Amino acid sequence: YLLLRVGFAAAPILFGLDKFFNWMVDWTNYLAPWVNDIVPGSGQDFMYFVGAVEIAAGILVAVAPRIGAYVVAAWLAGIVVNLLTVDPPTYYDIALRDFALLLAALTLGRLAQVFHKANAVSEPREQLRRAA
Repeated sequence: YLLLRVGFAAAPILFGLDKFFNWMVDWTNYLAPWVNDIVPGSGQDFMYFVGAVEIAAGILVAVAPRIGAYVVAAWLAGIVVNLLTVDPPTYYDIALRDFALLLAALTLGRLAQVFHKANAVSEPREQLRRAA
């Protein structure tokens, strides 16, 4: 639980920050043309928005993982749809990876609910065993 919580707090924050600086990659290359057509401004302008959302989602996971995990999962679902439509099948491998991350985020959400409930009723070990 702690590993997933830290990972899903840190990763979105770091990826979100990179949307402003493009140190790892030019993120606009991963933006589907149809998305670029419907959002106002340039692709880089949209990446600034994406970065802000990712930073906020990471912070939300850190402070409220029962909510933040599902926000990250929904965000990843949008990323998967985008990647599947950029230039098929160019980014299918990344879409599959992000789908696996989506499943991990959903797992964190379930564990966070059980962990919170278990702490409230003082039965953490049994509750967590059943959730896993």
